[in-house]
Amino acid sequence: MSAPAAAAPAGEHGGADPAAGRRIRQVRELGILLALVLLVAATTAYNPNFLSGQNIRDLLLGATLLTILAVGQSMVLITRNVDLSVGSVLGLSAFAVGTLFVSLPGLPLPVVALAGVLVGTVCGVVNGVLVAAARVPALVVTLGTLYMFRGVDYWWASGRQINAADMPAAFLGLGRTTVLGIPVPALIALAVVLAAGWYLGSYRSGRELYAVGSEPNAARLSGIPVDRRVFLPFVVNGALAGLAGVLYAARFGTLDATVGTGLELEVVAAAVVGGVAIFGGSGTVYGAALGALLLTTIGAALPMLRIDSFWQQAVVGLLILVAIGLDRLLAVRTARRLRGGGSHGA
Repeated sequence: MSAPAAAAPAGEHGGADPAAGRRIRQVRELGILLALVLLVAATTAYNPNFLSGQNIRDLLLGATLLTILAVGQSMVLITRNVDLSVGSVLGLSAFAVGTLFVSLPGLPLPVVALAGVLVGTVCGVVNGVLVAAARVPALVVTLGTLYMFRGVDYWWASGRQINAADMPAAFLGLGRTTVLGIPVPALIALAVVLAAGWYLGSYRSGRELYAVGSEPNAARLSGIPVDRRVFLPFVVNGALAGLAGVLYAARFGTLDATVGTGLELEVVAAAVVGGVAIFGGSGTVYGAALGALLLTTIGAALPMLRIDSFWQQAVVGLLILVAIGLDRLLAVRTARRLRGGGSHGA
């Protein structure tokens, strides 16, 4: 692992002024947090049961998978790429876990969980090799592997369904166990967010992902191994999708070839709404986690407010457009500031 970096590379987190970039991110993340608080307050005022203990646990469980996936997706987006295959990877990993329990019921739970993560990691390696080594556009690669991994899942399942009765009670209990009232899967998601945030902020290899996303050619000229830096996030993203598949199997128990269908767009939405620039080079996993929690809360709040589910999709779409528009506005303002500073200094 690379040694901790003392300072961020030039251009990271906001062009030539990293401090300004950090302030912009903090303001955006505080804005997401404020929107979340206002939504919870309004829903609770309308229906006090919204903040009941069980409802909070359900909300945290609902946000768990999306948060884990959004963290991995954020690392990919930061490098100016995207991974559309995460829903298929989650489904394939979840079905692999269920199949192992059915075929080899005596396997220890950690071994089965590790196997599920390994399936996701292999899928991430496939994506990473095609994007970083073969230099095929990520959108094309992951759109193809989305269907390829889903096809493997359908072939493997062959119309079968794995039910909760086929899996150990101890494994299914993982989805219901709490520590101090907090579901264990939510604590796992929190650990993933903290670990990824620490890596991106404290290690040179993590911080260089921002330089790659800001300007790949400049990063290559400055000596950064761009292909390796692009490869790593795809592998991590695949592993986290595998972890999400394991947690999905533990929580729901019922598995078939359709698990995770359509989830990829929601994952990208969570990251973008959380302030991760779709154009690469900026954003944090903390913002992505807040974005995932906000989207999950919107989905839980609208039915309680007696609002048609159609508006959930409309609100999410509006949030994405606002986030992308804000990213472009900030990019234009930063470019103008740099040009002004350059001419003044000349």
